[in-house]
Amino acid sequence: SRNLALELVRVTEAAALAAARWLGKGDKNCADQAAVDMMRKVLNGIPMDGIVVIGEGEKDEAPMLYCGEHIGDGTPPMVDIAVDPLDGTTLTAQGRSGAIAVMALAERGCMYDPGPCFYMEKLAVGPDVDPRRISLDYSVAHNLEAVANCLGKPVSDVTVLVLDRPRHAKLIADIRAAGARIRMISDGDVGGAIETAKPEAPVDVMMGIGGTPEGVIAAAALKCMGGSIQGRLWARNEEDAEAIRASGRDLTKILHTEDLVRGNDCFFAATG
Repeated sequence: SRNLALELVRVTEAAALAAARWLGKGDKNCADQAAVDMMRKVLNGIPMDGIVVIGEGEKDEAPMLYCGEHIGDGTPPMVDIAVDPLDGTTLTAQGRSGAIAVMALAERGCMYDPGPCFYMEKLAVGPDVDPRRISLDYSVAHNLEAVANCLGKPVSDVTVLVLDRPRHAKLIADIRAAGARIRMISDGDVGGAIETAKPEAPVDVMMGIGGTPEGVIAAAALKCMGGSIQGRLWARNEEDAEAIRASGRDLTKILHTEDLVRGNDCFFAATG
């Protein structure tokens, strides 16, 4: 039988190569569509019975790779699939580096379904940081002190990855007040979370609010790499909050890596 992990690499490679044709062309939608089309085409030839849990949106929004779509040739194993055919569409359109094609796979029923929750607070670290010593309930300064202690260096040498968004003004001020460094990224927080877990990692921790689907994919990646992530659903406004509560989800609960992707049978692939 063919190795499922290698199949995933073929999928992300194909999507990345398709999107690369649109690098620097100024059209993020065409770049994304090229990645989606190619990813779907390659996925359908894989021997598995997959359901898309994290995809390109609901069925009425996305013609393919939509949430709930069946993928693969229908033979075992039964799996949950999370895809982001192009994480960093704007980066690609602008001809900048940092975009990746990603997908994750876990046993059926093991991936967190974000439902109507578009955003979540995130706290991601690599394998050298004890996840029990940090929490979204703690202050920024407390978490940075814990990260510094785990890594054996002063807070002034800790680098925090943050998405460059207006909503992060207070977070950025808090990080600077604690004395840590900040590396801002314009897009692509799946790739950002992965950065924290690389050997000789260029960043030590990722903080801030980003997409919930990306949080689930990042959880799969960090699980495979030995890192960890915490997430907490975040509502942009009261309308968001109502939809989240109506779906039975809790806006106060901290979701850990194991809540986002359960079990040990988890695969992740990214190509940039």
